[in-house]
Amino acid sequence: MNSMTLDDKNNCTIIMEFFFMEFSSIRELQVLHATLFLLIYIAALMGNLLTVTAIVTDPHLHSPMYFFLSNLSLLDLGCISVTLPKFIVSSLTGNQSISLLGCCAQVFFFIFFAATEIALLVAMSYDRFVAICHPLHYGVIMTPFRCFWAATGSWVSGFIYSAAHTGNMFRLPFSGSNVIHQFFCDIPHVLKVSSPEVRNTEYVLLATSSTLVLFCFVFLIISYTYIFSAVFKMPSVEGRYKALSTCSPQLIILLLFLLAGMVSIFGHPSDTSSVQNLLISMTYTVLPPFMNPIIYSLRNMQIKIALSRIIKTTFFPKKEMSVFETIKK
Repeated sequence: MNSMTLDDKNNCTIIMEFFFMEFSSIRELQVLHATLFLLIYIAALMGNLLTVTAIVTDPHLHSPMYFFLSNLSLLDLGCISVTLPKFIVSSLTGNQSISLLGCCAQVFFFIFFAATEIALLVAMSYDRFVAICHPLHYGVIMTPFRCFWAATGSWVSGFIYSAAHTGNMFRLPFSGSNVIHQFFCDIPHVLKVSSPEVRNTEYVLLATSSTLVLFCFVFLIISYTYIFSAVFKMPSVEGRYKALSTCSPQLIILLLFLLAGMVSIFGHPSDTSSVQNLLISMTYTVLPPFMNPIIYSLRNMQIKIALSRIIKTTFFPKKEMSVFETIKK
């Protein structure tokens, strides 16, 4: 007679939904987690939305650098919206489940926004390279048409990359444990319960795509090497400061993105320490979208001026109108 153990039965069970790991069984801590990350989410939304609004409404910011920055802010809006809202709702309701379709959507959009951001950072570095190393040819090279297609190419390449990985990961049924030791459908945890055929194909896709990613990083390093070489050769201190003020925020964002990527790769989450999992995952899912608008608003004077104008017209419209009418009279 053939008999199956409990583990065998679990391994043969087809997964139709996943369950996220509870980071605390204490109700007060769950509400505290939800409140804290709701505040972080609102701050990230406001920061990125204000950045996009400032760039769109201020004619002084209608340049290639700020066009790419507005795309980056849109990506940050999407990236943080993939994971945090579900985590907040789950903490408040106590429902840690997510459907297979919902998990597929999380994986797709997370890869989509991350891959698009890599391509966009390459376009942004090239923009700064041309502006600082070849300023006389900047208007000829970085035309609105080319900027539009560079941004479009970034979004399309991210979509294709994400569709290839997500399509492979979810093309066959899952089996095994449906508990994900994370607060969202993290790719390593999903791959653990995928079939061997899916995992082998995914490794091939990762090996192939890593070549493209490596090329992007080499391009970024070369671009910023030329940029800083040109900056330090400038005779004027004011010119050096102005050039650094335009490229240093992008470099900080790039370093933050690389740090988040290294944490996601080398800081492989465990199946036991929930606090460690939370800290590691927050580093590469929440920190970049939350910090990017802060970095730009603190380092860029034109963004500061545009944001202050928006805040004044939004919160003090009557006061400004009265002053305007007084001057007119």
